[in-house]
Amino acid sequence: MIHELKEIIGQAVINQQKGLKNVLASVVHLDGSSYRKPGVRMLIGEDLSTIGAVSGGCVEKEIIHRASSVFADGKPKIITYDGRYRLGCEGILYILIEPFFIENTFLKRFSEVIQQRETLKIDSFFQKDDEIFGNFGSQITFSNHETVAFSQDFSVDETTELNLFSQVLVPAFKLLIIGGEHDAVKLCKIASNLGWEIDVITSAKDPKQLADFPGANSVIGESPETIQFTDLNENTAIVIMNHSYVQDLKYLVKLANFQPTYIGILGAPKKGERLFNELFEFVPEVSVAFLNCIYTPAGLHIGAQTPEEIAISIIAEILAIFREKEPFSLRNLKGKIHH
Repeated sequence: MIHELKEIIGQAVINQQKGLKNVLASVVHLDGSSYRKPGVRMLIGEDLSTIGAVSGGCVEKEIIHRASSVFADGKPKIITYDGRYRLGCEGILYILIEPFFIENTFLKRFSEVIQQRETLKIDSFFQKDDEIFGNFGSQITFSNHETVAFSQDFSVDETTELNLFSQVLVPAFKLLIIGGEHDAVKLCKIASNLGWEIDVITSAKDPKQLADFPGANSVIGESPETIQFTDLNENTAIVIMNHSYVQDLKYLVKLANFQPTYIGILGAPKKGERLFNELFEFVPEVSVAFLNCIYTPAGLHIGAQTPEEIAISIIAEILAIFREKEPFSLRNLKGKIHH
């Protein structure tokens, strides 16, 4: 996930400013099943502070211990962790432990990637073995094909046969919240914990500040008559929670010019029927595809009552829609959770 890499890079820079070395641990291969999949990473500072995780918390202590040699001599290595005997996960993790250094040019380019919502790729070169040292390492490739290694001493040796793990990181999932009341704040706060990029539109008559919405990327006061929507791509969800039928309808009419994947609207089922009927009056040519992206009342039926619980039900519905899953209890699942 791009937000996890963003946090790791941010902490690595802080450590470097303190004069501390950094080591990056990445799961690059998995035989069997595990709590998390290849592509997860953990940063270890020379003071043994960490950020990120590669499991549910069981593997990290051993990784920190076995990273000591990389801090000492700067030589990357591969280690394995057999969860079959310790975690009950029925899998063997292959973990690349490598020096990690952030140069100013890389930091500047990465910041541009985040702001411009670009896609990037990480390639990790390794060998499937335990406690083995070699010319292992990772490099990141930006959309302009510029490539930067995580370690100053690593470069790809095309004469040596190594395993390759490639991971494409897409821009952070985007959530557009239209509304400025208490429940909108709760939705923003909980969604931010997932690393989502959140923009909030509040009423122009009662504008709010960025400080009012913890975790938000931006907060603006607008009206449906003047708002100009941009960047409503397939990686964006919209939740309308104005507590005003008229305002909800006006925003829905404005959004009919786009084709988002998800529009959630708070309110009772009867409100949804009325919205659809009046939407046809204002936008007779509205497409079936647009109507199908509207979810009202927003959220899964989990008995949510408080603003926090309602926020969780909405976030769960968004995840289910974007990942094309029909929600049900995992206890009823036959076979693997992930394929």
